[in-house]
Amino acid sequence: MLSRVAQNIYWMARQIERAEDTARIINVNSNLLLDLPRNTTFGWLPLIFIVGAEKLFFEKDPNRLADETNVVKFLIGDRDHPSSIISSLAAARENLRTTRDTVPQEVWEQVNGLYIYARDHVPTRRGRFEFLRRVIHGAQQINGMLSGAMSRTAAYDFVRLGRYLERADMTTRILDVRSANLLPRAGQPAAGESRQEQDSAGTGQSQTATSERQEQDPFENIQWMSVLKSLSAYQMYRQQIRLRVGGPDVLKFLLQNEYFPRAVACCLTQMEICLRELPKSDVLLASTAALRQRLDAATVPELAHEGLHDFIDELQIGLGQLHDRIVTTYFA
Repeated sequence: MLSRVAQNIYWMARQIERAEDTARIINVNSNLLLDLPRNTTFGWLPLIFIVGAEKLFFEKDPNRLADETNVVKFLIGDRDHPSSIISSLAAARENLRTTRDTVPQEVWEQVNGLYIYARDHVPTRRGRFEFLRRVIHGAQQINGMLSGAMSRTAAYDFVRLGRYLERADMTTRILDVRSANLLPRAGQPAAGESRQEQDSAGTGQSQTATSERQEQDPFENIQWMSVLKSLSAYQMYRQQIRLRVGGPDVLKFLLQNEYFPRAVACCLTQMEICLRELPKSDVLLASTAALRQRLDAATVPELAHEGLHDFIDELQIGLGQLHDRIVTTYFA
């Protein structure tokens, strides 16, 4: 198998997954804001932090507001943002266009059709829900066609490798940003707040923030539910945990559950299965084993009170290194 073909298929899978995940977090955030009182500080800026594009977002216009209109436009239709839905689908289409003989014809038709739909129907606020629903369902149809009609060759292993690496990365990003809002750490700013802003807050503002925090406590359950829904995990969580939705249980489920396909542990397991089928994978398997060992050793209830941000940073760095080693081993 040509390394160019493997690289294109790997990235196609990542970009389809990225488009689906981005559509889902926008949709969930829209619904969440309807359930929260107007005086809460929860808004649209966390979505920019989840996709790691805060520098790019403010680069064009440092005074641009991170309001609903600007953030949604940036995440859906900004061609200069490589992880926007439009950019992700365009890149996935281009990667597959030159290697479409490696996948079923229906997959190419679905990817091409989904891109054309997204390109021609960039939504207004009124049409946003239907647009996002079509993107999510279209991505799921692509994954279903790949699963149901693609031979289990090395090409399929690269598809799954890209998909599960992207899923694990998005899960850690969502947990990192959302938990920063729900599990504040002593001496550190909340998500979206700079160190300078925190230092200049003063004692009076600190007391005000504490008061606001207490007022928002009743709504934490709703926000943790939104974390689960951002990963289509709410129903499976309720089936397996059977407890009131709470921070430590949500973190444990999304980090360590072996059976939910968007949990980090499950993604690592699937990547290991793929790598065992590929040549020259010893170093890569060692990387996934190190990540798994670190994940299994974590005591999540304790991380919910202290150290979660650093722990997730370790996971994200490990996933980034795994990607780099995949590129070096198979694509360079």
